[in-house]
Amino acid sequence: MNIAIIPARGGSKRIPRKNIKEFHGKPMIAYSIEAALESNCFDKVIVSTDDSEIAEIAIKYGAEVPFMRPDNIADDYATTLDVIKHAIEFTEQQGWGVENVCCIYATAPFLTPEFIKKGLQELTKSTIDYAFSATSFPFPIQRAIRLNAQERVEMLQPEHLNTRSQDLEEAYHDAGQFYWGTAIAFLNGKSFFSPQSKAILLPRKRVQDIDTPEDWELAEALYKALQ
Repeated sequence: MNIAIIPARGGSKRIPRKNIKEFHGKPMIAYSIEAALESNCFDKVIVSTDDSEIAEIAIKYGAEVPFMRPDNIADDYATTLDVIKHAIEFTEQQGWGVENVCCIYATAPFLTPEFIKKGLQELTKSTIDYAFSATSFPFPIQRAIRLNAQERVEMLQPEHLNTRSQDLEEAYHDAGQFYWGTAIAFLNGKSFFSPQSKAILLPRKRVQDIDTPEDWELAEALYKALQ
């Protein structure tokens, strides 16, 4: 059995009620639920939440909410892995026989079924623990700068001060949309960022963190442009 788990707690602080805030006419979480359902990769699409309003909206858009998340993994210190482990342990108690799990973030309006399918294909054809969304940095990270205690500029890698951009290795980062993994890997707490993982590369135009009000504005503008 393959399941999707969408973590969606009610206590978002920087963007209040972020997971169900309206985004281009629908609650934000609706995009993740719909992408999961349309992918046809899952026997069940589950939302893990501590919030009754989120649960109601999740069910309206086709997800299941078979349990309410306990308080000890619904605060600011709970990790995504804590939430996924709890959900998998619930499925074990129900005897569902889950083999593969996809954690999909509730704030992923640019996620498409195509990439969910590709993640499952990579996970099942390779001997790996995880396959997750990633994208390339738009600028060489070797040329990054920092500000010192006096707010003066320093290079993080001064040895690349005069290296041509085209001679620098391309770097990638987690796109924060989905994480396919075996149930065993999640339960054992294995790291996403290891040689036992594969990156499913997304175009940069389909990636936008949504953690602050400014991020939200950028996401709305990008979504409108893509339409």
